[in-house]
Amino acid sequence: MEENESLNRAMQECGYTQAGLADAVNAHLRSLGHEGTVSDRTVRNWTTGKSRWPHPRQRDALEAVFGRTADEVGFSPPAGRRSPSTDPEQPVRRRNFVTAAAGTAAAVVPLVAPRPTMVGTTDVIRLRRGLDELVSLDQSRGGHGELECLALNGAEQTLDMQRRATSQRIRQRLFAVAADYTGTAAWSALDARQFDRAQVHLEKSLYLAGMAQDPVALFDVWNMYAILARQRQDFPRAVDAAYAAQATTITRRDPMFASLAHARAAIGHSNLGDKQAALRSLGYAQEALGKATPDEPRPSWIAFYGPAELSAMTAIVRDDVGDPVESEAASHKALSQIPEQFRRNRALATAQLALAQLHQRDIEQACSTADKVFDLMTGNPLPGRMRSLLGDFYRDLITLAPDAAVAREWGDRYRLEWSRE
Repeated sequence: MEENESLNRAMQECGYTQAGLADAVNAHLRSLGHEGTVSDRTVRNWTTGKSRWPHPRQRDALEAVFGRTADEVGFSPPAGRRSPSTDPEQPVRRRNFVTAAAGTAAAVVPLVAPRPTMVGTTDVIRLRRGLDELVSLDQSRGGHGELECLALNGAEQTLDMQRRATSQRIRQRLFAVAADYTGTAAWSALDARQFDRAQVHLEKSLYLAGMAQDPVALFDVWNMYAILARQRQDFPRAVDAAYAAQATTITRRDPMFASLAHARAAIGHSNLGDKQAALRSLGYAQEALGKATPDEPRPSWIAFYGPAELSAMTAIVRDDVGDPVESEAASHKALSQIPEQFRRNRALATAQLALAQLHQRDIEQACSTADKVFDLMTGNPLPGRMRSLLGDFYRDLITLAPDAAVAREWGDRYRLEWSRE
């Protein structure tokens, strides 16, 4: 019995576990009114080669989930049989997108089915709806390989449709959607601390945003460039990227974007040790946010930003410049405002709170707070960015209190949680 290497490779590329693929296939079946009966064991039979030709409905669902034919993911019919679904004359550009439910990929969102007609505004709206679903998945679970793969598939489908646009205006709107999908893939790689992949996606997203002449998409790219540079500890470039975001035209039309750009610059300045510049940028961010209209239509990706997120970013700046008391206060303020559904953001703010408490030498309280990060992310792997922040906490913990019993106990849990990833 020969393993299905093509399927295993496709699962790895999209970040699927056996359970995750089972959930995605079942979700697609249920979306079409069928019963979802695929189990972990079913998927295991596929990957090991024990089952070489799934049920037709399951094959269709697999093709929808991966955006590839059954042949392309390693399945082949018994001798003497040929399925219409694997006929090369059949269109294979069927892309479906997975959203989150109960901490796993569980709902397939069909976008626009390929068709020979021209593409117009309705198609753009449908594509944006699929993008919004991926943003919701990120807000709940954080960046991971499955999300990155789905976002890239969305960009590919959008560019395929862009060639059939009804007008230049629609073409540009589709370029903007493709830029946003590619930016979502970049963000997922960033959150997973896959820096080289994030760089590649950002370069493509910047090109697409330029083709779209879309200032919001350009802002999004420069905002993420600032984050990438900070994670790579290239702090001068992080400040430069924040200034590039400030220079986009959307910041003059909408102070919400201006506020985020100033807050991003504040973090860059604090990392460079420039306390005065950091606090000045925070002041600009607060001032701009006070002028923003909360209910103005904006893209779904910026829904995370507001008073709560500015407080969370203030906590980072204050801790970086040596004000852990102010950092703790800002973290508490952030946690009182961050919506419950933004689990990843709440977990990051909690980790930052633990760091502020630790830097005040409140060892027991800091360890208790850091424990809550694991509780908040129960059921999902910790994104790479969060793992890195907890690693910073652990390094500071063993530096400040190497012999404390509570530090040893927290270290044991840290290693246990890490090993479960």
